[in-house]
Amino acid sequence: MTTRRLTPFDRVLSELEHALRTSVGGGVRAAARPNPAGRLPLDESLDEAQRQEAARLMRVNHAGEIAAQALYQGQAFMARDPRVQSAMAKSSEEEVDHLAWCEQRIKELDGSVSKLDPLWYAGSFAIGALAGLAGDSVSLGFVGETERQVVQHLDGHLKRLPEQDQRSRAILEQMRDDEARHGAAAERAGGAPMPALVCAFMRLTSKVMTSTAYWF
Repeated sequence: MTTRRLTPFDRVLSELEHALRTSVGGGVRAAARPNPAGRLPLDESLDEAQRQEAARLMRVNHAGEIAAQALYQGQAFMARDPRVQSAMAKSSEEEVDHLAWCEQRIKELDGSVSKLDPLWYAGSFAIGALAGLAGDSVSLGFVGETERQVVQHLDGHLKRLPEQDQRSRAILEQMRDDEARHGAAAERAGGAPMPALVCAFMRLTSKVMTSTAYWF
């Protein structure tokens, strides 16, 4: 039995299907790993203001995971080396856990995901494709820098969460560990250091997204 090779058109259709499934509400697949907050009790002690703040922070992190999915997919789409393409696709699959965990927590907090998720996905896919087009070492370096900034972002959110919100905290701590591992793996695979100007641009675009997703 022969395996059918995907044509460029097949790959485009596959990417469109993935984009719709990821960025449209209710399209997130089930996590492969147990939710880190699964064994923790529901936090009935949160008052309304604390619950709203936690929900907004988790919405920002959910939007960030939408963007991460798109970045990895865009980079995998443009990768030249099949090994790099496979690594990007694998990292994208691992991010599905984060999406599912964040969405579950947002529902527990009576919050909602960002209304701009399709925009975050489209913009991030384009950035990822551009990074992939620049070459595999640049693409891997982009992953390393992205994950470094994400770890810093998650550390900031862990400080902002209400102290008694242990369920959100457990999710973000596991996400932080995973993102650090993804970044280190990309650097070991040959990622090139990003120029300071590129790093600054990445921080700026991340700030725009996180500030907007906090409210919408």
